[in-house]
Parts: sequence; C-alpha cells; structure tokens
Amino acid sequence: MIVRQFITWVRNAPAGERAEATRCLARAWLVSELSDDDRAAAEGALLMLLDDASPLVRRAMADVFARADDAPPAIIAALAADQPSVALPILEHSPLLLDSDLVDIVATGACETQCAIARRDDLPASVAAAIAEVGSAASALELIENPAAALAQFSLARIVERHGHLAAIRETLLARDDLAAPLRLALAEKLSATLTQFVSGRAWMSPERARHIADEAMERSTVNIAARIHGEDMTALVRHLRGAGQLTAGLILRALLSGNTELFEESLVELSGLARSRVAGLVTERGGASLTALLARAGLPQSTFAAFRAALEASHEVGFVGTVAGATRLRRRMVERVLTQCETAETVAEPLLILLRRFATESAREEARVFCDELAAEEVIDTHVAVDAIAQIERWGQSEAVDDVEVVDDGYDYDDRLIAA
Repeated sequence: MIVRQFITWVRNAPAGERAEATRCLARAWLVSELSDDDRAAAEGALLMLLDDASPLVRRAMADVFARADDAPPAIIAALAADQPSVALPILEHSPLLLDSDLVDIVATGACETQCAIARRDDLPASVAAAIAEVGSAASALELIENPAAALAQFSLARIVERHGHLAAIRETLLARDDLAAPLRLALAEKLSATLTQFVSGRAWMSPERARHIADEAMERSTVNIAARIHGEDMTALVRHLRGAGQLTAGLILRALLSGNTELFEESLVELSGLARSRVAGLVTERGGASLTALLARAGLPQSTFAAFRAALEASHEVGFVGTVAGATRLRRRMVERVLTQCETAETVAEPLLILLRRFATESAREEARVFCDELAAEEVIDTHVAVDAIAQIERWGQSEAVDDVEVVDDGYDYDDRLIAA
C-alpha cells in the first residue's frame, strides 16, 4: 500500500522531492525488514525511477546503492551505464561490478568514468591494464596515485610510453618505489625530448646543440639511476640500454670514472657474452692482454682501450668516490689522470680526448658545487667576515702578480687563500 501511494505521488512531485523520496526508498530496501511483497514492490518502484527525467533522482539512488553488497544487480548495471554524474559513485565503489564490466566501461567510457574506475579500492591488474592501454591521461594519473591498484610493470611501461611527457604523471611515477630502472630511464628520455623541442622551438639554441646537451644529460641520468640498483635490476637496465643503442663506449667509460664498477662490469658481460665471474676476474687484473681481449670481445673501439686501462689503474690507486645526493658523480682526480695519460699516448683518437676533456670540465664544476655546498652547510658566516672576504677577493682580482699563489693538494685543488677566506 505504501509503495503504491509512493508511485502515485512521485509522478507529479518536484525533482528535488522525488530525489529525496527515492533516497529514502532505497535505504528502506537495504535496511528495513520488508515483507516479500513490499520488497518486490519497492524494487519495482526503484526500477521505474531509473527512467526518471531528472538525474538528481538517479544520482540519489546511486549514492545509496554504491557500496552495498546486496543492492539489486539490475539497478547497479543500469546506474553504471548512466551519464557520468549518475554513474560515478557506482563505478568507483560498487562491489557488484565484474572485472569484465569495468574493462568494457574503460574502453567505451568518458574520461570521468575512467577516472572513477581508476580510484577503486583493490583495483585488479586486468582493469589497471585496460586503463593504462586506452585510458585518458587523467585516468592514468588517478591510477598511479591509487595505492590499492594492482599495477604490473608492463602497465607502468604503457603509461610511460603514452603519457610520460606530462610532468604530473612523470613526477608521480618517479616517486614510486616499484618503478623499474628502464622505465625511470625512459621517463628521463621523455623529459629530455620535451626540453630539447622546447628550447629549439624558442630558438634559444640550435637543434644540434640542444640534442648534444640532452645526450650528455641522459648519460648522467643513466649513471645516476644505475647507482641505485643492483643484481637483476642492473642486468635489465643494461639490456635496455643495449636494445636502445645507448650502451656506448662513452657511457661505459663514464660509469667506470664515476665509480660504478657494477654497471661497468655488467656492460662488459652483456657485450662480450662471458660469464660474470670471468669478466670480474679480468677487470681485477686491470691491464695486460687479458683486459685488451675482453674489451675487444665486447666490441669497444680499440682507441678507447688506453682510457679504460688508465681508469682501472687510477681506481686502484686513488679509489672511487661515493655518492653525492644519491647520485654517483665523476671523480675529478681520476678523470684528469686518465686524460693526462691519454694525451701522451700515440694511439688515442681525438674524439676520445674531446670526451675526456668534457668529463674533466664536468667533474671540476661538480666538485666546485659540492665544495661550496659543504662550506655553506658548516655554519652561517658572520656578516663582517663575509665583507672582509669579498674585499680580499676583489684585491686579488686587481692584482697583477699572482705567481705566488700556492695550490694545496687537498682533493679540491683550490687556491689556499680562498679556502682560508
């Protein structure tokens, strides 16, 4: 009787009142002790209200049934297929939707519906893969920000491929602990390409110069990423680099001069096909015919052999630098020693010397940054002392005689008076 009266009333009631009455009827269906006849009548009334012209009515029903395990399946299916303003609570929360239903909705739905599905708790890998494959950028961002989503590496790779050029997605992905090293490198490549196109398009530098700078930055990024991984992750990264044509002699030499012997040895293992233990043993010898044979088998240019031998010898004498801010950097003293030896060798090609000189400049600048950061971190300099120091530096700049400058061998090779100041 009550449901019959409700049906009669609801036909002519205002939309707002119809929505509130629908909300009450849906709650009664879920929590009230209705007789079988009343429950059937209530469900019939709710099914009728699916055709209501006002989305407020259907949204009220969706809000009530969104999280219910025992909601009427036919109503859930109808609400999920409704316009986004109605369907979003069902798509985001309803436990009655099957994975296949969600995949189909992702493939055919709008951006809003994809985003709602991406926010679901315990999102299965199949649905996450569908979003990664065909979802909008906004839904991909919702997906990678959802800690309850089951995301396989191939899904992350697809997101990187489709949306890695977007800053919000790139930053969120890089913050993930489970992101594989090749994908981190791919994101760095996306950023490099974006910046290269930007500065070239603005005519701030020539395309060739922009690409050259981008290539240098990619080499540094590769070594930095490799400094954080080991074992199978390192193997996967090296294989990715080889497949992408990026496992060059310059990169391998940079790895060695940066102290990353694991990346250096893994690269030789990948290129030579020898066992890891065999490569490690040959590298430990640091010279002779065995090392030459290993480098030749790895396909490295013969003109670089002298640089690799000098780098291994220098690493044995002066050791490797650690990490600075989590990123392995070139060791200035080692680079300069290798450069000195190669400049006196007759078989070293000019391109290698150019590369080593670039490494020397880079390592000197990086060492200067670290030195200044360490000084600034030690203590806050008194204003009067700072003024006196600046005045002294200005007097040095005006002086014509600088032959009496004494250089200290402290690992930084800075003017002794500047250090004292």
